[in-house]
Amino acid sequence: MLPDVDDWDPWPPVVVADRLAGLSVPWYVAGGWALDLFRGEQTRPHGDLEIAVPADGFGEVGPRFPECDFYVAGDGQLFPASPAALAAHHQSWALDRTVGRWRLDVFREPHDGDIWICRRDERLRRPYREIIEYDAIGVPFLAPEIVLLFKAKGDRDKDRADLHAVLALLGRERRTWLRDTVGQIHPGHPWLDLI
Repeated sequence: MLPDVDDWDPWPPVVVADRLAGLSVPWYVAGGWALDLFRGEQTRPHGDLEIAVPADGFGEVGPRFPECDFYVAGDGQLFPASPAALAAHHQSWALDRTVGRWRLDVFREPHDGDIWICRRDERLRRPYREIIEYDAIGVPFLAPEIVLLFKAKGDRDKDRADLHAVLALLGRERRTWLRDTVGQIHPGHPWLDLI
């Protein structure tokens, strides 16, 4: 029987970075942790740890976590990681058999070679070298403007708090990109007036 979907004991980003050292495909920390890596400190508790890899590079991730079984998360359910489930949904959760808890959420992202493609709007494309940044000890994370674009969809309290905390740290080019892409994907979004 699988643990509850809220039964997480996520690894910190540095542990995952150590385990994924030398991976041949680009990868990065995403979500709220990425914003904290950008800021250089943990600013709030994180209920999970999300990372992303190009979809066809996912096969390299699993062997780095031999104590884990991967399940596909989608439509509010968890499925064994079959080819059909992997094709239907972009998230894969790692269940650590040794503790019986979820440790890692891996986003399998669309791409075209070295070009990242936004899963919400394939017109948004950027080279991986532009979207992956590194913290002081070398942990890769997704550029904050892209993290905020994804957070705009949920517009939860924590997402708005993250927007307010990070927005002042973004230069004009990042803010312009964020405003333009939020407007493109979510026309009329309440964040547009803030950005």
